[in-house]
Amino acid sequence: MGYCFNDLIAACRDDWRRYTEHDFVRALGRGDLNDASFRHYLKQDYLFLLQFSRAYALAAYKSQDLESLQGAFKGMQTILEVELGLHLAYCREWGIDDSELSRLPEARATLAYTRYVLDTGSRGDLLDLHVALAPCMVGYADIGRWLADHPETLRSGDNPYDAWITMYASPDFQASAERERHWLDDQLSQVSSARFERLARIFSDATRLETDFWQMGLELSD
Repeated sequence: MGYCFNDLIAACRDDWRRYTEHDFVRALGRGDLNDASFRHYLKQDYLFLLQFSRAYALAAYKSQDLESLQGAFKGMQTILEVELGLHLAYCREWGIDDSELSRLPEARATLAYTRYVLDTGSRGDLLDLHVALAPCMVGYADIGRWLADHPETLRSGDNPYDAWITMYASPDFQASAERERHWLDDQLSQVSSARFERLARIFSDATRLETDFWQMGLELSD
């Protein structure tokens, strides 16, 4: 029996729902999230992106063929040359300057998830690493789409977080996530049941750590 990405979600459906429909996410959609919570999230997400780029460097090291190596290079290049620049500009719009970001300590939730990803990738192979990253890479696309379709979501000028929703619901971001889904579907179709169980545990752990990242924003925790 071949597996696919949806089987990973099915293996931890309650955790996935708690992550993708978290109170932080719902508040973003309604537009009533506390400003301080969003700023705290933005700051930590900047630090997360730095570690995310390291994960792509690790993916390059773990790659066994040219296509995988090129994909890892493009992912790291996109983060360093595009996403970080956009994130810095977005932070400035929220009154967070570059010098403040450069002095930030990593919150425990940031440390927990990013180091879990890097440790999992270091100990395992490329598929282990991608599965550990999937709650972020694919999860944010699911969240963006869910918010865009949800009847309680306020859009346009009525919601100060509309730009965030628009970014993750955008065709470009959705297409990137879909490519990752297809890659995972192809890889998972070839694994044994024992291997899938180990991957499902990685995915579940990473999903719970992403949920903690939202909670960190709500609670303004360090």
